[in-house]
Amino acid sequence: MPKDASHELRKTLAQHLEGHGAHISFDEALEGFPFELAGKRPPHLGHSAWGLVYHLQLCQWDILEYSIKAGHSSPDYPHGYWPKLDSPKNEAEWDSAITQFRLDLERIKAILLDGERELQAPLRKGLERNSIELALLVTDHNSYHIGQLVDLRMLLGVPVRDW
Repeated sequence: MPKDASHELRKTLAQHLEGHGAHISFDEALEGFPFELAGKRPPHLGHSAWGLVYHLQLCQWDILEYSIKAGHSSPDYPHGYWPKLDSPKNEAEWDSAITQFRLDLERIKAILLDGERELQAPLRKGLERNSIELALLVTDHNSYHIGQLVDLRMLLGVPVRDW
């Protein structure tokens, strides 16, 4: 792939990771969301905002770590990817999950935007996944659950800004 085409693809994928294009970003989905509602779960809905934030953070971290570290041990599927409780222990735990999500997203973008790394080369020995696949998997997973977070907000009466 020509260097300028590779650069443009990297930029486009990074924009999608950030929630641009057809997706809302993680930060936009959480903007103005009151901590007091983090553990509320509307009837017939499977998750609270805490459950979704926890899941998003843990899954993104797990996908990244698995992609770059041989021998990484993932949580048990599916229960290990969801919190045991609908509410965080405290606001610090809520804030920590949000911060860690952002940090891991930056790590993924750094891998993707690293012009020294071939986009289609395996991320590590013994793994076929490359930078493009990492970006697409994380974008796909995050956009799905961020969409759930937006729906949850609407049901809790805390709509996301209308754009």
